[in-house]
Formats: sequence, C-alpha cells, structure tokens
Amino acid sequence: RNLSDDIKETLKRDSMVIVHGGGDEVTRVAEKIGKKQVFITSPSGIRSRYTDYETVQIYTMVMAGKVNKTVVRWLLSENIPAFGVSGVDAAILRARRKKRLLIIDERGRRRIIEGGFTGKIIDVNPAPLNLLALSGYVPVVAPIAVGEEHELLNVDSDRAAAYLAGGLRAESIIFLTDVRGVIVNGKLLKEISLEEAESLLRKVGPGMDKKVLASIEALRAGVKEAIISSGFVENPVTSAMEHKVGTVVTLG
Repeated sequence: RNLSDDIKETLKRDSMVIVHGGGDEVTRVAEKIGKKQVFITSPSGIRSRYTDYETVQIYTMVMAGKVNKTVVRWLLSENIPAFGVSGVDAAILRARRKKRLLIIDERGRRRIIEGGFTGKIIDVNPAPLNLLALSGYVPVVAPIAVGEEHELLNVDSDRAAAYLAGGLRAESIIFLTDVRGVIVNGKLLKEISLEEAESLLRKVGPGMDKKVLASIEALRAGVKEAIISSGFVENPVTSAMEHKVGTVVTLG
C-alpha cells in the first residue's frame, strides 16, 4: 500500500516509467516444466542466465506475460493507470545478439561459449513510452529486446532501465532492491561519483554489481543521478528522490 500511495504522489509532479525484473520467476517456471537453468559468470564477476532458444521462449512467456501482467494488475488495483508493454513492442529496446560469451568456468578458467539469445542493447525507441506518459498512463516495461534479425533477446532489467532512462532524457533513475543501497564493509555509502562506482564494481556482491553497472550506464547516457535504494522503506520513491535513503550515484 505504501509504495502505491508513494507512486501516486510522485505522479502528481513527474512522469514515471517502470521497468520490472522477474528472473526468479523465470527460473521457477522453467524448472517446473523441466528446463534446467544454467547461470554463467563473466570475467568481471557478473553472474547471468545462459539463454538458449528454449530458455528465451520461456523468458518471454514469463516476463511479457505473467510478471508484466501481475505488476500491471496490482497497479490498476491501486488506481494507478498502468499500461504493460515489452521492449519488443514498437522496438522500444533493440539489441545485438552476443555471438560468443567469455565466461569463467567452475575451475576458474576462461572459456568462450556460444552466445545464445542474450543481447547487448544498441538502441532505444522512447516515443511509445512518451506517448503513453503524455496520455496519463504509467508504462510498465518487460526487459525483452528485439534483435537485428528480429529474434527475441534476453536483456538485463537494470541495464534496460538505464538505457531507457537515457533515451527518455530522465533526470533520475531509481533502482529499488531489497537492501538499503550500496554497502561496503558493512557501511552504507550515501553518495558516490561515477569514478568511485567503477572502482566498486568488484567489491559489491552479486546482484548489486548489476545495479552499480546500470547506474554507470545511465549517467553515461545523460541521466543526472542514479539512486540505489530499498523498496521496503517508507515512501520508497519519494525518500530516494529526496536522498533520505539509499546510495546516490552522480557524475561527481
């Protein structure tokens, strides 16, 4: 309830686009129907799903279907005019399919594997989201991209949000998570510069590293500030915007 009231208050002043995750639900559904999920680690330590053809079909079904509509349904139940789309619709997210992936295997060795259906975002089309926002809707975007050969591609939700924020010329991007912000040696960092964020990438845990990386990408795309904060505090959106909670990443 608190989050929905806070979103409504924010919408009185600003437009908002929501990008959701849902990886855990993808894993749950995939394994329930007998498709084992494989996770890989990049040389920089970032862990991600290996997306073969079967997995990208399940990923699309769960993200654009179940997760997106669950978020939209909840927002509608709170009288927030949500409109669900995926990054594939009107090519909101365009990506280049990764042909090869460099990974670190279980023995700590570098290996090159076939890229599967994972994409690197190369372009965004913010026009449909702007139209929806101007019409009074809150776009809710599922992180799926369309490839150069019109294939469906898995893209990371935090990084998709970063690129969209840049395309939309957003002033701020907020990454809501289940921790208070960027914590190093047990201490919450209230504010960090772009340069500090880059040096922290290897020092923060799995999951948080993607949010720090996405913050860096958002700032490079022209967003003024990125805020990593908890979705479980009182008024999570307003509190983050007012810098009362979380970690604020700026150009410094």
